[in-house]
Amino acid sequence: MSSMRPDLTCRVYPEPDSMAMDMDLIDHFDRLPDSLLLLVFNKIGDVKALGRCNVVSRRFHTLVPQVENVVVRVDCVISDDDSSSAASSSDKSRGPFSNLFRFVFGGIDDGEIDQAGVTHHSPTQVLKNFNEIRFLRIELPSGELGIDDGVLLKWRADFGSTLDNCVILGASSVISPGSSKASGGGQDNGAAADGVCSNNSNGGDDNGSIPDSFYTNGGLKLRVVWTISSLIAASARHYLLQPIISEHKTLDNLVLTDADGQGVLCMNRDQLEELRVKPLSASSASKRTLVPALSMRLWYAPHLELPDGVVLKGATLVAIRPSEQSAAKKEVSDGSWVSTAFEEPFGTAAKMLVKRRTYCLEMNSF
Repeated sequence: MSSMRPDLTCRVYPEPDSMAMDMDLIDHFDRLPDSLLLLVFNKIGDVKALGRCNVVSRRFHTLVPQVENVVVRVDCVISDDDSSSAASSSDKSRGPFSNLFRFVFGGIDDGEIDQAGVTHHSPTQVLKNFNEIRFLRIELPSGELGIDDGVLLKWRADFGSTLDNCVILGASSVISPGSSKASGGGQDNGAAADGVCSNNSNGGDDNGSIPDSFYTNGGLKLRVVWTISSLIAASARHYLLQPIISEHKTLDNLVLTDADGQGVLCMNRDQLEELRVKPLSASSASKRTLVPALSMRLWYAPHLELPDGVVLKGATLVAIRPSEQSAAKKEVSDGSWVSTAFEEPFGTAAKMLVKRRTYCLEMNSF
């Protein structure tokens, strides 16, 4: 009986499956269609990551240039004079009235600027190998306008061959919910900086009028500085985009912003084509687009409390467009472009301000 029992010490091994072994050697990534890989690359977007993908394989090398959605994050900003003047390296002013800044960053292509042993590359240089870009976003490391801590200053500008419209939102100081002090401006609060009594809220006897002290105590002058500085920053950005727009005919949308969220320059397909057909007018004083004569509308509130509890002291909204703008563009501009220019909670602030009394101003070309 015992001799009939199976020998449990013996094991049976299956014959090796040559097909299974072959499957293990197959790169299943190669089985994905090009359209799916391009979808992944478009989701990546970041030009540095795409640069790394570009050298992975020959297939990736042929697909990456076909990406339609590209994001360029600039690592640093240097002056045009930095390579030839040591003195300029000590002048780190971020104001728009200082030397023209140039976009640069490292790590993708053959560099064109060498500073302190570090090679940098312009976005134009990095984007030259992309053939089908439709949506391009360039992000600077910071805004150009040097403002005091706690001061709110944001702008959005739309350009064709010249300025189409611009919206500027500012506040002398911002009070967060639960905070008893305003932050910023070097003053006790923003309203004091404007020469306005700070105990006035949105209700009561506030009829939306600007008090006389706003004109005499520097409030209006500060808003003029904000407006001119924002327009200079926007026109300088626009000027530097010329080579990119000229070389990439497939562009449908271009956004040039900064990590601080201070300013946003936008161009849609029609505006991009307008610039290609009609060259911009450059300012004779500096490398920026000439700002045309402007018509402006201004709204002001000494104390603006938002639904989330944030309080803006000396809140100001300025809507700008060329004085001699075409009827077609004016029709577009007369829509909701002012109140929808900013993301929340600042979009709500703009909507609240446009309900107040409107003041009209004019500005000459510069």
